[in-house]
Amino acid sequence: MATLGGAGFGWHHGELEVQRMLKVPDIYNPTFPGLSGPFGLRVSVSPMLALGTLDAQGRPWTTVWAGERGFARPIAENVLGVRGEVDVDNDPVFRALWGLDETGGVELNAVVRPNDGQGKMISGASIDLSHRDRVKLGGHMIAGAVTDLKRQDGGAGNSSGELQMAFAINESLGNCPKYLNKREVAPRTPTPGKVERTLPLSDDAVNVIKQADLFFLSSTDGNSMDSNHRGGPPGFVRVARNDEGGVELVFPEYSGNRYYQTLGNLKIDPRLGIVVPNFDTSDVLYITGTTDLLFGSDAAAYMPRTNFAVKIIVSSAIFVQGGLPFRNVSAVDYSPYNPSVRALISEGAVDPVASASPTSAVLTLSRREPLSPSITRFTFKLTPAPGSEGKPAPTWQPGQHATLDFAPELDHGWEHMCDSDPRSLNDDYIRTFTVSNHPPPRTSSGAEPLEVQITARVGGPTTSHLQRYNLNNGLPLEIPLRGFGGGERFRIAPALEGGQGEALFVAGGVGITPLLAQAPELLQIAGSGGAPAAFRVLWTLRAADLGLVVDSLERIPGLAERVKLFVTGTVPQGEADGGEDDPVSKLEKLGVAGLERRRIQKEDVVAEQPPSNDENTTRRKFFLCAGPALLKDLREWLEGEEVVWEDFGY
Repeated sequence: MATLGGAGFGWHHGELEVQRMLKVPDIYNPTFPGLSGPFGLRVSVSPMLALGTLDAQGRPWTTVWAGERGFARPIAENVLGVRGEVDVDNDPVFRALWGLDETGGVELNAVVRPNDGQGKMISGASIDLSHRDRVKLGGHMIAGAVTDLKRQDGGAGNSSGELQMAFAINESLGNCPKYLNKREVAPRTPTPGKVERTLPLSDDAVNVIKQADLFFLSSTDGNSMDSNHRGGPPGFVRVARNDEGGVELVFPEYSGNRYYQTLGNLKIDPRLGIVVPNFDTSDVLYITGTTDLLFGSDAAAYMPRTNFAVKIIVSSAIFVQGGLPFRNVSAVDYSPYNPSVRALISEGAVDPVASASPTSAVLTLSRREPLSPSITRFTFKLTPAPGSEGKPAPTWQPGQHATLDFAPELDHGWEHMCDSDPRSLNDDYIRTFTVSNHPPPRTSSGAEPLEVQITARVGGPTTSHLQRYNLNNGLPLEIPLRGFGGGERFRIAPALEGGQGEALFVAGGVGITPLLAQAPELLQIAGSGGAPAAFRVLWTLRAADLGLVVDSLERIPGLAERVKLFVTGTVPQGEADGGEDDPVSKLEKLGVAGLERRRIQKEDVVAEQPPSNDENTTRRKFFLCAGPALLKDLREWLEGEEVVWEDFGY
């Protein structure tokens, strides 16, 4: 956890390397030698204790034990006593501490003194989720014994045991509550049922990862160990791969205290052990493997909008049904510091044109056009980046995204905690928006800057800044452009060309934007030479946003007859009067294909599928762009169909 020098704890070279890489100034290591009185008190009132150690092969594992408050408490100077119930047959930390192999049984009441009484290296993290408190611990197991065994109905290989253990504390450190999701837990006797030790992971094991809003992890520098917690919104840990070729997990590293003790260990020894609990079912997943630390563009290549992430290459895993000694007994109060879930590129997230790429051009805000109470079209002038040596500014293809860097405008530097605005501390202020206009032709001289339009819902810090900025103050708002991205994956025209394809675009709210820049070209293809190729649009949105629909259909002649709307909510007062400003009347005059006052349903989408798989049947392709909830439904409804999708939750 730390390196003890003549004047106290310093940093080992792995920690220093990470700190220098991330430009952390020289900072003092606050690790306490031994167990201080205040830390001992905090441990004694905590109902959970995560523990890490190395197995006989030198691999780190992590577990989490629990009991009534006081199950872990100081029993002598710098010595912690632990008494609780654990799964003695499957818990890898218990078995490593007791020196047991995978099949060895537990000898009741036998005192275990590892390494001929010299102790075994161990680390801990005492956790009190109900008060968002944690204390890190490092030291050695002195002795332990199992005093009672409870055989489960499953028979051999499924036992819980009551143990006592003495843990000598060499170092301790209090940690902040920043990403602790608040909940109450109650102790329970582990009742291990199904046990899986195979890779790839089963659906049950993967589900533990998908629901997790925290996990515990342990690492080593060879001289000591570190155990800690990682928390976030449910789903913040992503499964990048799970097949016969390997199992890989990726999680983002959020801004913290900048000590980088875990990551410093991983710089020296990339092996890591984690435990992922399911608080509701008491199922547990133990994992050990190696890691890659991903910085900058390497992180963004997996997870857009992420400058720092960790990839775990899983070498061994143990899934135990009902193996935890605790369960959740309250609703979860998620940390206000949690960022939103970040999907992987492999899961369809917007490609990372790069979160760490240099500026390729500058976008200068020139005008705003409100289209609904919460949606605005922003128009920018595109000019080359300073120092581009006469090179023209890049352009884009219809349907592509623009990645903008708002950090020069909004980032006020690193700060550990900020209760008045918690989300600001996790924000790199890099945003990706679909470009909603077709690229205009360049002038022969290239002197006239191109116009880039972004149609977005206003609400976050970046769009609110664009909305509030005073365009008449004489100071232009210039936003660095990282680049245009998106490739060909979401281009609709190839699905229509050749006269034998049809495309169905399903949009939720502002998810229509990838279509807007492509629609003129698609209408031309669909209508040329009487070819049967065609495209249609199913668009579901709130009534308050019908202004966006009216504007889009007025700007793109011929699109209305291909659009069917599903509208929820009520039209704002003063607009739904049948007069000139009534958006429904406007849509009827524009010739919209249909308007339903309800949510879109499975039958609406399924009904658009081809009636058979006959070779002569027109081949159809579905393009989906919606928020996470609707997108999940659409993908389930269209299982087995040819589908391309984007989640605009970025």
